[in-house]
Amino acid sequence: MVIQLRRYADRFPRLVEAASVLLIYAATSNQYRRTGGTDTMWWPGFALAAIACTCLLARRRRPGTVVLLTTLTTAAADAQGSNFGPLLLLPVIVALYELTLQASQRTVRTHCLVVAVILLPTALLGNPEGDPWPNKAVSLAFWILLPVLHGSAVRGRRAYLDTVRARAEGAERTRYEEAQRRVTEERIRIARELHDVVAHHMALANAQAGTAAHLFSTRPAQAGRILTELTGTTTAALRELEATVGLLRQSESAEESLHPAPGLEGLPDLVAAFAAAALNITITVDGPVRPLAAGVDLSAFRIVQEALTNVAKHAAVNNAHVHLAYAQEQLTITVSDDGGPITFPRPTGGGFGLIGMRERAESAGGRLRAGRRPEGGFAVTAELPISVRPESRSHDDPHTDCRRPGPAASHLPGVDRLV
Repeated sequence: MVIQLRRYADRFPRLVEAASVLLIYAATSNQYRRTGGTDTMWWPGFALAAIACTCLLARRRRPGTVVLLTTLTTAAADAQGSNFGPLLLLPVIVALYELTLQASQRTVRTHCLVVAVILLPTALLGNPEGDPWPNKAVSLAFWILLPVLHGSAVRGRRAYLDTVRARAEGAERTRYEEAQRRVTEERIRIARELHDVVAHHMALANAQAGTAAHLFSTRPAQAGRILTELTGTTTAALRELEATVGLLRQSESAEESLHPAPGLEGLPDLVAAFAAAALNITITVDGPVRPLAAGVDLSAFRIVQEALTNVAKHAAVNNAHVHLAYAQEQLTITVSDDGGPITFPRPTGGGFGLIGMRERAESAGGRLRAGRRPEGGFAVTAELPISVRPESRSHDDPHTDCRRPGPAASHLPGVDRLV
């Protein structure tokens, strides 16, 4: 029932306001009578009641002024011998309640004192029934404090609900921003994977095609072998591209969706692919090889792949070096070339190779540096933390130890030294 009345009041606020004022007028005007030897109506009181109730229509805009006007009209009626009670004080009670909802506590206390100072003398002087003055004073204090206390409770309740609503909106906004952030991070991760796959294989295919074209007239047999390897390169590019795009269709987590992900154990195949493009790569390892977490292993492999791709694309050299240094808690990867006119893509330009490598290093908890070497050439150095998981493979697994050449690495022409 209460909910229905609130809904009706929200739909027709002016009608409800008018009905409330009429009810207050009916209750108040009936008190404007003189009580003595004869019970007679004091007709000017109806005008006072109309003034007081009309003022209530402006109580939300000027609550302090309405409190003063209703108090003066009530004092005038009480001075003429009207029945002093809660019905006569009803306009003052409503005005004080609205003032408490809007004004500060200091303003409310000031107006309450003014109301008491105005009404208390008239209540004591105009006392035709001869009630004891303490009863009059206590009754007046009660009806003044009642709307103030109730208004303070309602105001505190509204403030609490506003706080709860603000917190709920903040939590909802935070959840939305977090979801947007995760979507953005996932898009960047997939874009980075696509860039690494496409840039690497396309640069490798371009180098193989250029080498084959150069050797076609002088060494047709070798050119034919390179073209055959070119077919394998493009096939691998399509396969990895399809696997990466397939991430968009999967609902599992990022680490599971990348399984099985490439790692440093795939360096022999990577070296073999670059060897077909006439780029000889030397791999050296310092320190005992330690197993890496899947995310760190993937980042390390992609950084080496992108760095070698940049050497093949931008450096007029035939040799590159990959140095892996294992420490207690850190793996340092250095990819360098022998020198030459190297012009890496600028991060603010059209290339994203350096940006992608730096993002991969930071996502794994490490850092990356890239720049020219004092002795000539260009070097990319990545420092990645070694994060060993309980399910990591043991040191006895030959596929985990990069110092042991796998079956595909033992006959690779592009590997000069595999330590």
